[in-house]
Amino acid sequence: MTDADNILEPVEGQVKWFDPTKGFGFVVPDAGGADILLHANVLRNFGQSSVADGSRIELTIQHTQRGVQAVEVLAIEPPEDDGTTALTDIPMQIGDTPLEDLPFEPGRVKWFDKGKGFGFANVFGRPEDVFVHIEVLRRSGLADLQPGEAVALRVIEGARGRMAAHVAAWDAVLRSKD
Repeated sequence: MTDADNILEPVEGQVKWFDPTKGFGFVVPDAGGADILLHANVLRNFGQSSVADGSRIELTIQHTQRGVQAVEVLAIEPPEDDGTTALTDIPMQIGDTPLEDLPFEPGRVKWFDKGKGFGFANVFGRPEDVFVHIEVLRRSGLADLQPGEAVALRVIEGARGRMAAHVAAWDAVLRSKD
């Protein structure tokens, strides 16, 4: 290891792809240069098990003999809505309250099937399941959920019951309150 390996620098970029099954993905830095390896452990330290392709991300990186690697995730912003997939079941506000002002509820993922495009979570202290659609995940900056994963949910009453309007990693919501 050289001294250059120990120099950390902040970088902003866009997630090129991330595969939770493989445990890694790559980020394209805004300033150009080599793609940045984003390992699942670095993402987990931020409190997430996945990140949606196209998300904006702020990282601390280091240059190693094996290439450029992310050391720490500082921030993630979901990909911009391209308007291709509409979620008509989810209004932009409930009454006079915008969705982003709804409180987060603590929950745990019951199961999620990326291939089917949906899954369910349980909110602590509530008996009914909360439906989670893959498009809500993507708009929340996530790509997948793992059974047992701790999440924060903004829940609304949909036509067929309780459904998530926004999903966040529980750790990320706790950090934002600090």
